[in-house]
Amino acid sequence: MELYRWLPSEAVKILLVLFLSFLIGLEREEHKAESGRFAFGGVRTFPLIGLIGYSIALLSGTQLLPVTLGFLVIGGFLSLSYWHKLSTAEAAGVTSEMSGLATYLVGALVYYDHFWIATTLTVASLLLLELKVGLEKLATRAAPGEVLTVAKFLLLSAVILPILPNQEFGPFHLNPFKTWLVVVAVSAISYGSYILQKLTKEHGGVVLPAFLGGAYSSTLTTVVISRRAAREPQHPHLFAGGILIASGVMYLRLVALLALFNRHLMSLLVLPFLVLAGLAIAVGWFWSRRPDLSSDAVKREFQPNNPLELLAAFLFALLFLAMLVATQLAVTYLGRTGVNALAAVMGVTDVDPFIMGMTQAAGSLTPLKVAAAAVLIAAASNNLVKGIYAYSLADRKTGTQSLTLLAALAALGLVPLFWI
Repeated sequence: MELYRWLPSEAVKILLVLFLSFLIGLEREEHKAESGRFAFGGVRTFPLIGLIGYSIALLSGTQLLPVTLGFLVIGGFLSLSYWHKLSTAEAAGVTSEMSGLATYLVGALVYYDHFWIATTLTVASLLLLELKVGLEKLATRAAPGEVLTVAKFLLLSAVILPILPNQEFGPFHLNPFKTWLVVVAVSAISYGSYILQKLTKEHGGVVLPAFLGGAYSSTLTTVVISRRAAREPQHPHLFAGGILIASGVMYLRLVALLALFNRHLMSLLVLPFLVLAGLAIAVGWFWSRRPDLSSDAVKREFQPNNPLELLAAFLFALLFLAMLVATQLAVTYLGRTGVNALAAVMGVTDVDPFIMGMTQAAGSLTPLKVAAAAVLIAAASNNLVKGIYAYSLADRKTGTQSLTLLAALAALGLVPLFWI
């Protein structure tokens, strides 16, 4: 702001162009010195390209044709540089030439007052140039299909979501946009947990995978840990503690989803959910530290499946819509008792569709306190069912401890019903 006061606005723009293009040129100059081979441009050439872009934009005013022609001319000179590079080296990259084109655009963008875009373009260019080694290693370390996974998430969030109508249809007031937004949010949280588990696959035995798995799916994590406990019955405290930790993280996951879709419902449940999460994680960690029959370290074994499957996303959307319809019917014909019964039944399966349905119904179709009570009951029911899964699948000691701990967590999860 002080520069605008003491200098003409055009002078400030020219200084900005020089600064941004000089940074790109400086990075290319360092690369040229390290490689020892012919490379296009440096600390003088790139600022000149930026100034050319700014000057042509200044002379053309609102006409885009001269700016486009200037871009083509600069591209022609860069093509000559690349041709020379190909004729003198066995392997030649085109990064410097592409950086030159980006620098030209930075100069033009600054003239048109797109300062944020010009700066962002420069920063992005510098990051891509400087992180070459890391990005190349990432490409070699990425498992086959991970790029397709990212494409699936973009399809869910950036392609399908924007084209859906954001309005209600039918007697049950179904909103396609909000329905798919729920799918995207749940998928994003699960995918984030999946990425963290992939990045930490070489670390942690049971506790870390249990913590991350709770954000992915506490039910699935319980089943996997229980099956492993059946094969390795010498660590009942470790496995039972991990199962409890996963259920504690489930409450943190629910707080995040409630905060995204219904702040009023979240405000009623955030305190009990945070207390339950902290208690379950703390007790689970303490329980996992208790001595077992074997003191041998337990190596990490569980790796989750990719959560971004299109069929699973559409199935979740259908379940979510079914829960909306079922909730409205329960409220209309059965009242609060019907909603609570439905919540208890839904705890047997994945509770996300039901709880997300509650976020849409709470405050409009269902009173907030009724919806909050239903969410508490569904979560408690799910914890009890996970305890039964553990008792059925794990060895006897692990199963008994897990059922006891999860039953206690389920009972504590119902305590807030007395004041909601």
